[in-house]
Amino acid sequence: MSWSKLKQQLESFLSPALHGRVEYRAPAYRYLPDKSGTCYISVDKKNILNMSDKSNRIRWYQSELEIKNDPDIQIPVTLDDIEAVRKESKGPVPEDRLIVMARGRKSTEHAKELMSAQAALVKSNFMVVANKFLTTPIEESLESNDMVLNILALVDKRVGKKRILNMSEKMRLKHPIVQYFYELRRWTV
Repeated sequence: MSWSKLKQQLESFLSPALHGRVEYRAPAYRYLPDKSGTCYISVDKKNILNMSDKSNRIRWYQSELEIKNDPDIQIPVTLDDIEAVRKESKGPVPEDRLIVMARGRKSTEHAKELMSAQAALVKSNFMVVANKFLTTPIEESLESNDMVLNILALVDKRVGKKRILNMSEKMRLKHPIVQYFYELRRWTV
């Protein structure tokens, strides 16, 4: 599918409140088959997400430790997580220490997921992901680990106000770029 046709289809799915604010742009085209073109998602004429550049306004994590130490990322710990740590420890461990251990494990898992999603974004071909978005159900795009699919789904008009408001817990665990688009959409519903 050509870029203009793809852009037209993506923009037809934009939430009415975001029409004219969110744009999909591809100023650089591919000249070599092994080199991907440059694509942007811009909000209010500012490039928010550049698919091939780490110098975005959104924070890019360089290591797992940065993610674990980021105060903006709050990892919820369930009773099941604490019980799993208790069973593995095979001994009397204070309750507060069990919570710390469970949070540490979940933080490590979350950090690995964020790093792999971030690496995939830098390497991704926006057109491939956008075509996938157009052919998959909106629920799959929202639940996906792919940040671009999450972003496209969040600005989609098929995601209503109630669903957006009910997603706040899930969004805390997403990459800051996904959180940015979630907040943008949340304030426009």
